[in-house]
Amino acid sequence: MVARVVTVAFDGVEARRVDVEVQQVATPAGAFAIVGLPDKAVAESRERVRGAFAGIGLALPPKKVIANLAPADLPKEGSHFDLPIALALLASMGVIAPDALDGWAAVGELGLDGQIAAVGGTLPAAMAAGAMGLGLICPEANGPEAAWAGDTAILAPRSLIGLINHFRGTQILRAPEPGPVTAGGAVPDLREVKGQESAKRALEIAAAGGHNLLFIGPPGSGKSMMAQRLPGLLPPLTPQELLETSMVWSVAGLIQRGALTRDRPFRSPHHSASMAALTGGGLRAKPGEASLAHNGVLFLDELPEYSAQALDSLRQPLETGEIVVARANAHVRYPARFQLVAAMNPCRCGLGGSGRGACGKAPRCQRDYQNRISGPMFDRIDLTVETPPVTAADMALPPPAEGTAEAAARVATARAQQEERVSAAGFEPVKARDQAINARASGETLDRFATPDDAGRALLMRAGEAGGLTARGWTRTLRLARTIADLDGSTGVLRRHVAEALMYRRTTLGAQGDFDRQTAHRSEAPAF
Repeated sequence: MVARVVTVAFDGVEARRVDVEVQQVATPAGAFAIVGLPDKAVAESRERVRGAFAGIGLALPPKKVIANLAPADLPKEGSHFDLPIALALLASMGVIAPDALDGWAAVGELGLDGQIAAVGGTLPAAMAAGAMGLGLICPEANGPEAAWAGDTAILAPRSLIGLINHFRGTQILRAPEPGPVTAGGAVPDLREVKGQESAKRALEIAAAGGHNLLFIGPPGSGKSMMAQRLPGLLPPLTPQELLETSMVWSVAGLIQRGALTRDRPFRSPHHSASMAALTGGGLRAKPGEASLAHNGVLFLDELPEYSAQALDSLRQPLETGEIVVARANAHVRYPARFQLVAAMNPCRCGLGGSGRGACGKAPRCQRDYQNRISGPMFDRIDLTVETPPVTAADMALPPPAEGTAEAAARVATARAQQEERVSAAGFEPVKARDQAINARASGETLDRFATPDDAGRALLMRAGEAGGLTARGWTRTLRLARTIADLDGSTGVLRRHVAEALMYRRTTLGAQGDFDRQTAHRSEAPAF
């Protein structure tokens, strides 16, 4: 007799169906084989299953046991195959009725005492089980997480013996309740930042439109301090974004007791992080920092200190919103639609080429240091802001009148305008959601809502002809000008909005011709 149980294999954050088939054959007695392209962790399941059976007083049958994981050409990774293999074997032995497992999928790792340990990926597994019309059996520790899958039936036993008793009718397992939606920790307030009014303005624009932002300034000028205050300006995750983000974190095993949060992710990896750490991958493919920042912020401090390979690996996801990890036998996809915020010193010594303690090797030192970052990477950054040293006079000032709450209110108003504008345009729901943030606007959205007036178009043409804008830079400048107009409460994009947007483009700083930063930043641009 062949006993079958459904489980899943993870392809990125997608859970794909796997059928576990267990059969007993005559010889050689006592052998236990797992086939179907298992990795090392799956192959070791036979010993964990053997130990778990011994822990609850059962012995393996005196026959050869073959466990097949179908489809056989799909790679199987992880310890969550323990429980479905054990359940199929119990059904094959007659310990539980074979039809008791109909309508269920299972994931879980077994301990040698028969306890069922937590595993990653329970939420996407529950979503996949529900899509197949099945319930999910998962560890008790993962029950509150799996319960977020909606109408999917969930069983969350603590031990293998408890699950056996449930199927034999001597014990009833209650369905778990979804975990709590928790509030994040206290967010630092912008009111604590003295001086740097231009940088605060850029931070607000970046939050309003989801734009990428780079701070350049000497040590102690407040670059990291301001970046850490960005989450307080961003609106909470929408229900759809919460589900997407939680599925990534579930696969990474970062959800504790089913607790979710509507705060946007803020990931800040160290500059020694490898390419695999940023984009995902490794021996067992896992989401990287860029995917863990999906629908949130990826903050890269000391930007030039990251390896060139690691930084350039982010160029594609900054455009497409996803990461594809190419492997010999598969391509693994992870969502990675994040907002990049970075900080760097102007040169290796950190002081730059002007002011007290200026670098004696300027400007060559600055040029060499900043050349560690490729031009295409710089081209994907919408706002580049210089943060001069904070003076003693700045520190002696009283706290600013406005803080995070006031700036967040303006950001929320601007984002609401973006959503209403796209919603009224009659786009399809998927396209409308993708275009509802200015940083992602393209095509028809830009043509209809971000075309500047004649004076603004002339200024933009002048910048392009001076060699300061690539085609990508042109598009990103329009998006940025649209965000500035939204914060200004303007229905159209005017010259002053284009001027301020061009002021933030790093490519204009070294452009040839008669266009320069001062030209862009005339009296039309807001005073900070």
